[in-house]
Amino acid sequence: MIAHLQGKLVEKSPTQIIIDCGGVGYHVNISLHTYSLLPNTDFIKVYTHLQIKEDAHTLFGFMEKSEREIFRLLLSVSGIGASIARTMLSSLDPKQITNAIASADVLTIQSIKGIGSKTAQRVILDLKEKVLKLYDLDEVSMPQSNRNRDEALSALEVLGFVRKTSEKIIEKIVKEDPDASVETIIKKALKSL
Repeated sequence: MIAHLQGKLVEKSPTQIIIDCGGVGYHVNISLHTYSLLPNTDFIKVYTHLQIKEDAHTLFGFMEKSEREIFRLLLSVSGIGASIARTMLSSLDPKQITNAIASADVLTIQSIKGIGSKTAQRVILDLKEKVLKLYDLDEVSMPQSNRNRDEALSALEVLGFVRKTSEKIIEKIVKEDPDASVETIIKKALKSL
């Protein structure tokens, strides 16, 4: 297993880098989070995860060990492969992912492209205990706006409105007024539906 690479950064793009280590160029897949942390210097060190399949050996690189650990945790969930795990780490930073898992925030995880409701629930079910132990988090209390948003969404579903349409409208309302009460969110949503 290749634990890390240290060498000269030859090429970089938001999805991959090439590192020259002693004359050998390693192609390393990265997340947008890692891309944002790349230093301006030529010499870098990245922590790696090597995925071996029948048809390919693929390296994934991370500037932080904690991001690599989350990547590995995500891979342990049935239905999540390396590309979806990388997409998750590109959409949310590692802290947001661990907080979403710890607080059972299905909507945040579901907001990532390629993640449906069942997969989001499976991620939380499989990883919540591990995340709480690994990062020594107490039960993270769900922010009030999330709770209000979820209750408003449930209420609109009971009233017969389509979930996807309601979600979009509620997201807009919560962005404008993060402290809106459940009643306020529902009233504003009903005006837009």
